[in-house]
Amino acid sequence: MKKIINYPFKLMRDLYDWTISFSKSKHSNYALFTAAFIESSFFPIPPDVLLIPLVVGEPKKWIQKASICALGSICGAFLGYLIGYVFFETVGTYLVNLYNLHSAIDLLGEKYAENAFLAVFSAAFTPLPYKAITISAGMFKISLLTLFLGSLFGRAGRFFIVAGALRIFGAKIQHSIEKYFNILSITFLVLLIAGFVLLKYAF
Repeated sequence: MKKIINYPFKLMRDLYDWTISFSKSKHSNYALFTAAFIESSFFPIPPDVLLIPLVVGEPKKWIQKASICALGSICGAFLGYLIGYVFFETVGTYLVNLYNLHSAIDLLGEKYAENAFLAVFSAAFTPLPYKAITISAGMFKISLLTLFLGSLFGRAGRFFIVAGALRIFGAKIQHSIEKYFNILSITFLVLLIAGFVLLKYAF
Protein backbone atom coordinates (compact mmCIF):
# COMPACT_ATOMS: atom_id res chain seq x y z
CA MET A 1 0.00 0.00 0.00
CA LYS A 2 2.83 2.38 0.89
CA LYS A 3 4.43 1.81 -2.51
CA ILE A 4 1.14 2.64 -4.24
CA ILE A 5 0.74 5.83 -2.20
CA ASN A 6 4.33 6.92 -2.86
CA TYR A 7 4.19 6.16 -6.60
CA PRO A 8 2.67 9.52 -7.69
CA PHE A 9 5.27 11.37 -5.63
CA LYS A 10 8.08 9.27 -7.13
CA LEU A 11 6.80 9.87 -10.65
CA MET A 12 6.59 13.61 -10.10
CA ARG A 13 9.96 13.58 -8.38
CA ASP A 14 11.55 11.77 -11.33
CA LEU A 15 10.03 14.27 -13.75
CA TYR A 16 11.18 17.11 -11.48
CA ASP A 17 14.75 15.77 -11.35
CA TRP A 18 14.78 15.24 -15.12
CA THR A 19 13.53 18.77 -15.77
CA ILE A 20 15.90 20.40 -13.31
CA SER A 21 18.87 18.52 -14.80
CA PHE A 22 18.74 20.90 -17.75
CA SER A 23 19.72 23.78 -15.46
CA LYS A 24 23.30 22.55 -15.70
CA SER A 25 23.29 22.55 -19.49
CA LYS A 26 24.98 25.24 -21.56
CA HIS A 27 21.70 25.36 -23.44
CA SER A 28 19.68 26.01 -20.29
CA ASN A 29 17.90 29.05 -21.74
CA TYR A 30 16.63 26.95 -24.65
CA ALA A 31 15.58 24.25 -22.18
CA LEU A 32 13.68 26.84 -20.14
CA PHE A 33 11.86 28.11 -23.21
CA THR A 34 11.04 24.56 -24.28
CA ALA A 35 9.83 23.51 -20.81
CA ALA A 36 7.54 26.55 -20.67
CA PHE A 37 6.35 25.94 -24.23
CA ILE A 38 5.39 22.27 -23.81
CA GLU A 39 3.86 22.78 -20.34
CA SER A 40 1.29 25.01 -22.01
CA SER A 41 -0.23 22.06 -23.82
CA PHE A 42 0.85 18.65 -22.50
CA PHE A 43 3.85 18.50 -20.12
CA PRO A 44 2.90 18.09 -16.41
CA ILE A 45 5.81 19.90 -14.72
CA PRO A 46 5.45 23.70 -14.45
CA PRO A 47 8.39 25.67 -15.88
CA ASP A 48 8.95 27.30 -12.48
CA VAL A 49 10.87 24.12 -11.61
CA LEU A 50 13.58 25.02 -14.12
CA LEU A 51 13.25 28.78 -13.69
CA ILE A 52 14.17 28.53 -10.00
CA PRO A 53 17.68 26.99 -10.28
CA LEU A 54 18.51 29.15 -13.29
CA VAL A 55 17.73 32.35 -11.38
CA VAL A 56 19.51 31.04 -8.28
CA GLY A 57 22.57 30.31 -10.45
CA GLU A 58 22.52 33.70 -12.17
CA PRO A 59 20.49 36.04 -9.95
CA LYS A 60 21.48 39.16 -11.88
CA LYS A 61 19.79 37.70 -14.95
CA TRP A 62 16.44 37.15 -13.25
CA ILE A 63 14.64 39.47 -15.66
CA GLN A 64 16.08 37.61 -18.65
CA LYS A 65 15.10 34.21 -17.22
CA ALA A 66 11.58 35.33 -16.36
CA SER A 67 11.19 36.82 -19.84
CA ILE A 68 12.30 33.59 -21.53
CA CYS A 69 9.93 31.57 -19.37
CA ALA A 70 7.01 33.89 -20.09
CA LEU A 71 7.75 33.96 -23.81
CA GLY A 72 7.92 30.17 -24.04
CA SER A 73 4.69 29.78 -22.08
CA ILE A 74 2.80 32.31 -24.19
CA CYS A 75 4.06 30.82 -27.46
CA GLY A 76 3.08 27.37 -26.24
CA ALA A 77 -0.40 28.68 -25.52
CA PHE A 78 -1.07 28.82 -29.26
CA LEU A 79 -0.27 25.10 -29.57
CA GLY A 80 -2.71 24.36 -26.76
CA TYR A 81 -5.27 26.58 -28.50
CA LEU A 82 -4.76 24.66 -31.76
CA ILE A 83 -5.29 21.37 -29.95
CA GLY A 84 -8.56 22.63 -28.47
CA TYR A 85 -9.74 24.29 -31.66
CA VAL A 86 -8.86 21.61 -34.24
CA PHE A 87 -7.87 18.41 -32.46
CA PHE A 88 -10.00 18.36 -29.33
CA GLU A 89 -11.82 15.14 -30.23
CA THR A 90 -8.52 13.28 -30.44
CA VAL A 91 -5.48 14.86 -28.78
CA GLY A 92 -7.48 17.27 -26.63
CA THR A 93 -9.74 14.60 -25.17
CA TYR A 94 -6.74 12.38 -24.42
CA LEU A 95 -4.97 15.19 -22.51
CA VAL A 96 -8.11 16.16 -20.61
CA ASN A 97 -8.58 12.55 -19.50
CA LEU A 98 -4.88 12.07 -18.75
CA TYR A 99 -4.67 15.05 -16.41
CA ASN A 100 -8.30 14.91 -15.23
CA LEU A 101 -9.03 18.43 -16.44
CA HIS A 102 -12.78 18.00 -16.86
CA SER A 103 -13.73 20.27 -13.96
CA ALA A 104 -11.24 22.92 -15.02
CA ILE A 105 -12.49 22.87 -18.61
CA ASP A 106 -16.13 23.18 -17.52
CA LEU A 107 -15.35 26.02 -15.10
CA LEU A 108 -13.28 27.91 -17.64
CA GLY A 109 -16.05 27.56 -20.23
CA GLU A 110 -18.46 29.29 -17.85
CA LYS A 111 -15.98 32.07 -17.12
CA TYR A 112 -15.14 32.61 -20.79
CA ALA A 113 -18.80 33.39 -21.41
CA GLU A 114 -18.72 36.02 -18.65
CA ASN A 115 -15.34 37.68 -19.22
CA ALA A 116 -12.83 35.79 -21.34
CA PHE A 117 -9.86 38.09 -20.67
CA LEU A 118 -10.33 38.04 -16.89
CA ALA A 119 -10.78 34.27 -16.99
CA VAL A 120 -7.50 33.72 -18.85
CA PHE A 121 -5.60 36.24 -16.72
CA SER A 122 -6.88 34.89 -13.39
CA ALA A 123 -6.35 31.24 -14.32
CA ALA A 124 -2.90 31.88 -15.82
CA PHE A 125 -1.78 33.46 -12.56
CA THR A 126 -3.07 30.68 -10.27
CA PRO A 127 -1.88 27.05 -9.91
CA LEU A 128 -4.57 25.87 -12.34
CA PRO A 129 -2.93 23.75 -15.08
CA TYR A 130 -2.15 26.22 -17.85
CA LYS A 131 -2.88 23.57 -20.45
CA ALA A 132 -6.51 23.59 -19.27
CA ILE A 133 -6.66 27.29 -20.15
CA THR A 134 -5.10 27.00 -23.57
CA ILE A 135 -6.97 23.88 -24.69
CA SER A 136 -10.31 25.16 -23.44
CA ALA A 137 -9.66 28.55 -25.08
CA GLY A 138 -9.47 26.78 -28.43
CA MET A 139 -12.37 24.51 -27.61
CA PHE A 140 -14.64 27.45 -26.74
CA LYS A 141 -13.14 29.53 -29.57
CA ILE A 142 -12.26 32.65 -27.65
CA SER A 143 -10.24 35.18 -29.63
CA LEU A 144 -6.49 34.67 -29.97
CA LEU A 145 -5.94 38.29 -28.91
CA THR A 146 -7.77 37.66 -25.65
CA LEU A 147 -5.73 34.52 -25.03
CA PHE A 148 -2.52 36.39 -25.79
CA LEU A 149 -3.22 39.42 -23.59
CA GLY A 150 -4.59 37.39 -20.69
CA SER A 151 -1.62 35.04 -20.85
CA LEU A 152 0.85 37.90 -21.21
CA PHE A 153 -0.24 39.60 -18.00
CA GLY A 154 -1.02 36.39 -16.09
CA ARG A 155 1.99 34.27 -16.95
CA ALA A 156 4.52 37.10 -17.09
CA GLY A 157 3.24 38.38 -13.75
CA ARG A 158 3.63 34.96 -12.18
CA PHE A 159 7.12 34.26 -13.51
CA PHE A 160 8.44 37.73 -12.70
CA ILE A 161 7.17 37.42 -9.12
CA VAL A 162 8.86 34.02 -8.77
CA ALA A 163 12.13 35.25 -10.30
CA GLY A 164 12.03 38.48 -8.29
CA ALA A 165 11.55 36.53 -5.03
CA LEU A 166 14.50 34.33 -5.97
CA ARG A 167 16.62 37.41 -6.67
CA ILE A 168 15.93 38.51 -3.12
CA PHE A 169 15.98 35.21 -1.20
CA GLY A 170 18.27 33.17 -3.45
CA ALA A 171 19.15 29.52 -2.91
CA LYS A 172 17.12 29.18 0.29
CA ILE A 173 13.98 28.70 -1.79
CA GLN A 174 15.51 26.01 -4.00
CA HIS A 175 16.92 24.19 -0.96
CA SER A 176 13.46 24.15 0.64
CA ILE A 177 11.92 22.70 -2.53
CA GLU A 178 14.52 19.92 -2.64
CA LYS A 179 14.14 19.09 1.04
CA TYR A 180 10.34 19.21 1.30
CA PHE A 181 9.33 18.09 -2.18
CA ASN A 182 6.53 15.71 -1.09
CA ILE A 183 5.07 18.25 1.31
CA LEU A 184 5.20 20.91 -1.37
CA SER A 185 3.48 18.53 -3.80
CA ILE A 186 0.57 18.24 -1.38
CA THR A 187 0.62 21.99 -0.85
CA PHE A 188 0.43 22.46 -4.60
CA LEU A 189 -2.71 20.32 -4.71
CA VAL A 190 -4.23 22.50 -2.00
CA LEU A 191 -3.32 25.61 -3.96
CA LEU A 192 -4.80 24.01 -7.07
CA ILE A 193 -8.13 23.62 -5.28
CA ALA A 194 -7.82 27.19 -4.01
CA GLY A 195 -7.23 28.28 -7.60
CA PHE A 196 -10.52 26.68 -8.61
CA VAL A 197 -12.31 28.46 -5.78
CA LEU A 198 -10.71 31.79 -6.67
CA LEU A 199 -11.60 31.47 -10.32
CA LYS A 200 -15.15 30.43 -9.46
CA TYR A 201 -15.98 33.20 -7.01
CA ALA A 202 -13.61 36.05 -7.85
CA PHE A 203 -15.77 37.39 -10.67
